Amino acid sequence: MFLEGQAPGAVLVFDEVHQLDDPSNLLKIAADEYPHLKVLATGSSTLAATRKFRDSLTGRKKSIHLSPVLWEESIGPFGVRDLDRRLLHGGLPEPLLATHKDPSFFDEWIDSFYARDILELFGIRNRQGFLALFRLLLRQSGGQLDYTRMASLSELSRPTVKSHIEAMQIAHAMHLLRPFHGGGKREIVSRPKCYAFDTGFVTFEKGWDTIRDDDRGLLWEHLVLDTLRHRLADENIYYWQDKSQREIDFVVRRGRDRVDVMECKINPDRMDTGSVEVFRDAYPKGNNYIVSPVVKKPYRVRRGGLVFTVCSSGDISP
Repeated sequence: MFLEGQAPGAVLVFDEVHQLDDPSNLLKIAADEYPHLKVLATGSSTLAATRKFRDSLTGRKKSIHLSPVLWEESIGPFGVRDLDRRLLHGGLPEPLLATHKDPSFFDEWIDSFYARDILELFGIRNRQGFLALFRLLLRQSGGQLDYTRMASLSELSRPTVKSHIEAMQIAHAMHLLRPFHGGGKREIVSRPKCYAFDTGFVTFEKGWDTIRDDDRGLLWEHLVLDTLRHRLADENIYYWQDKSQREIDFVVRRGRDRVDVMECKINPDRMDTGSVEVFRDAYPKGNNYIVSPVVKKPYRVRRGGLVFTVCSSGDISP
């Protein structure tokens, strides 16, 4: 058998392992009978979605989510220090390193995403309806998700919209960020925000060929969220908003009564502390952060009676 002939400590990579007839059985045998081997099976979304996985492999696997190139990686190993370029081109290596943004790359990726992940694994055959919804979500990335409105705009039923978005979540194309609430009567408690997995696709679908001043703030939120999800568990990351439209970009649960606040600002000097002050009246325990791409070394400032640590996304601690 193939596994029998591998040297102790060998690392085996099974690319697109879901193409096998019974992929879960192969991985189960490798984990149980050959513990001296290390197995990497690619396709985190497909492994969770495909019907071929008859065994959940509980206790035998560790899932790794591969995000687009983080901002701190972009200015480091990739040598791309231009924030606008990272926002416009996105974080997939090929377009990130390209001199000019090629729309055909994004069109082909979307077509492949539907054929490879959605049609094959989820059996969703309404290509036009699914992609219409996907493109709508790209254009509105970072905003609150209204299923009824999405159903109207995409001409799909509300249950179909919810089902399609769930498939996008499993495939890591979209991420739903839940609102943080602790029982306050004026807090938003049920409507999530929907973020696309990569800013390059957001700007592509919006038809942007440059980044304007008004565009950077929301797109920078996407990059900060990438780093948060890379370092923290999804279930500990939220946003916060009350019914007076006061809002905090990200809230990180650190313990039972302790939550950190993270506000994303291109210019850390332009900070309205009103929302944080209201939030801290209800939840006083935790640290406050202003996360900015222009900060080289963290420092502390006092604003509106609160102390903030000003830092870049690379300084966010797990």
